[in-house]
Amino acid sequence: MKFQDLLAYQKSFSFAMKIFKTTKSFPKEEMYSLTDQIRRSSRSVPANIAEAYRKRVYPKNFHSKLTDSDAENSETQVWLEFSLKCLYINEIVFNELINESNEVGKLINYMILNPQNFGVTI
Repeated sequence: MKFQDLLAYQKSFSFAMKIFKTTKSFPKEEMYSLTDQIRRSSRSVPANIAEAYRKRVYPKNFHSKLTDSDAENSETQVWLEFSLKCLYINEIVFNELINESNEVGKLINYMILNPQNFGVTI
């Protein structure tokens, strides 16, 4: 199986692309701050999932990369809160993105709690 086949990877990649599209409308003065931060953190989620899967022969590395992914997902939620409070997104968009982020978090948590389902031998 390829890491691209993992549901957590697919959903997190899709989520990162939605973040990218959403942030295209952010003000230019946010380009090197909020826009950059939220794009980076959202893109780190699938990247860390891919790395975790490739390091699955090392259980501690698998776990570490997945917790990094989960942390980046949480950071993305913080930037979404700033985006809402700065009025760059409305509450409907915010709720949709937060719900999607929560779903990604659940998938990451499932991987953390069930490493044996992903080829990790404990």
